[in-house]
Amino acid sequence: MVNGRKAGDDGVTSQGADGHGRHESVEERADRLWGELLQELRVAQTGVQILFGFLLTVVFQSRFTELSDADRAIYTVTVMLGAGAVGALIGPVSFHRLLTGRRLKPQMVVWASRLTVVGLVLLFCTMASALLLILRLAVGHTLALWLVGVMAVWFVLCWVVFPELARHAARSDLTDK
Repeated sequence: MVNGRKAGDDGVTSQGADGHGRHESVEERADRLWGELLQELRVAQTGVQILFGFLLTVVFQSRFTELSDADRAIYTVTVMLGAGAVGALIGPVSFHRLLTGRRLKPQMVVWASRLTVVGLVLLFCTMASALLLILRLAVGHTLALWLVGVMAVWFVLCWVVFPELARHAARSDLTDK
């Protein structure tokens, strides 16, 4: 079984026992999944790179010296989280470059996908931390915590809950037919 798909003796995979789904070899599936992952990474990489670039410029602003110790600590954590997100979301490029031609694409896709998930978690943390820093200065500590909490819930809804609901609905649709 490869990622929930059953492989026959001929190396062709199909989804589920009912025979529905794609019929593709392990290599074809890896190629397709790699292409899909690259499309996803283009969106995430752009966002994290813009956010990280902005974060790097903050320290050079004249008001930076006026930040409290707590705000400087939040800034430091935010920059480190952003750097981690950049590293994880660019990591799949290194996987591809170092493993191309070694017949390891199925394994490469799995590891690159894992790095992407780690990168998205770090991006989530970076965004929450950056919001906390900005909102503490704009509206105060207590309201900032509430607003960041609301946004964190929104991110989790958009990035986890809604996709899971769609997956569950699709599964229900398949079992109803």
